[in-house]
Amino acid sequence: MPFDHNDHYHRLVLHQVPRNCGAALDVGCGTGRFARRLADLGIEVDAIDPSEEAIAEARALSGRISGDRGPSFRHADVTEVELPKGHYDFISCLASIHHMPFETVAALRDALAPDGVLVILGCYPEKTWLDWAWSLAAVPVNAVARLAVAVRDKLRPASAATGRERVKAPVRQPAMPLLQIRREAAVLLPGCSIRRLLFWRYLLVFRNSD
Repeated sequence: MPFDHNDHYHRLVLHQVPRNCGAALDVGCGTGRFARRLADLGIEVDAIDPSEEAIAEARALSGRISGDRGPSFRHADVTEVELPKGHYDFISCLASIHHMPFETVAALRDALAPDGVLVILGCYPEKTWLDWAWSLAAVPVNAVARLAVAVRDKLRPASAATGRERVKAPVRQPAMPLLQIRREAAVLLPGCSIRRLLFWRYLLVFRNSD
């Protein structure tokens, strides 16, 4: 599928990065495309993923594209590592929180520096009539977007395609409904905002005001 829903929302997530952000963590980084975008802003980026193959590809791509300013990639499961307390100004978790227990957000919360921001671009299953209505609305827009990207890629010179990721991230279907996500987030991330996005995603933003 040429149109990547997660990449589509990268710019939206980047808008949540706080000013003077010095350190960031990208959880479930895959082949590192978003982590590299953070690093391009001059941020020191740690990026972790449980897929050894994805991390190897991320390191290879980062070496070719970002040079010495690339992210620090680590093969690790965030549920099994101890994150530094109060360290990160920004933590991103893009389409990966449904691969782990939702309460993992508590560890991410505790790793935020004062005024640090946690952003989750999450997936949810259709369970209610409103879920299905949003899904139905997304279908024609998704088809047009896929066609536009496919045409653009076809017209792009072959040299422009070099360096693109060859490894695909593992796929797991989300199980937690959006209503339950809202309820659990209200307890674990008090004061967070959650809004539904068009392409079967939601955006959760939490600022550590402690």
